[in-house]
Amino acid sequence: MSKYPLANVHPEAKIGSNVVIEPFATIQKNVTIGDHSWIGPNAIIWDGARIGKNVKIFPGASISAVPQDLKFAGEETETFIGDNTVIREYVTISKGTADKYKTVVGSDCLLMAYVHIAHDCLVGNHCILANTVQVAGHVTIDDWAIIGGASALHQFVKVGAHVMISGGSLVRKDVPPYTKAAREPLSYAGVNTVGLRRRGFSTDKIGEIQEVYRYIFLKGLNNSKAIDLVEAEITPSEERDYILNFLRNSERGVMKGFAAGSSAE
Repeated sequence: MSKYPLANVHPEAKIGSNVVIEPFATIQKNVTIGDHSWIGPNAIIWDGARIGKNVKIFPGASISAVPQDLKFAGEETETFIGDNTVIREYVTISKGTADKYKTVVGSDCLLMAYVHIAHDCLVGNHCILANTVQVAGHVTIDDWAIIGGASALHQFVKVGAHVMISGGSLVRKDVPPYTKAAREPLSYAGVNTVGLRRRGFSTDKIGEIQEVYRYIFLKGLNNSKAIDLVEAEITPSEERDYILNFLRNSERGVMKGFAAGSSAE
């Protein structure tokens, strides 16, 4: 008798201990699923999926499907899902292409219903993508980012750690770490002070981050001049240097700065 009655599980798939695969789920051949994971009814896990431990994948989800990229030529690529991540109903995640050969979603993430993550995306740990967030190919999202529902992220965009993006946003430019982003076009709306406090950042550290962004977004300086002044006038720290490196390495350019009516906390 099959260990997973009514589920379609390829005999060569590598399934960990105490894994539950509900009826009518499909698990293809080149798949690994870690211990204590749960795969809901009608979910499909395609070739190349590497699912971590204690992952929950809800009904109708499609993990590691062939990319929606006309350049994809059938190369062998993978999709990695970290431990303790929850993937809700009808989420779709595409495997990588020859660019990175992988798509990655980190540990302890929550992908709400109908999220799409395209090929070659790199999503960090502890991220939350609310309902119907659409992430195009080659996007990078760092740890602890929260993206509001119905937002759409352009190809190759980068989102920094501890960012909060308002629901319904069109994210065409990079969003630097520790910030809030809102409005159309997407603009700086202050430092994500609430999120940072929840994650143990001290008042002094939050004040340091706010001071960096006063140079970047509030003084009317171009990025090069603002970066030079931050380096000259603000004491080096992990957070300061992360922000500066993010700005220097931005290929698409960063979102707009402070606008009238913004709450630049």
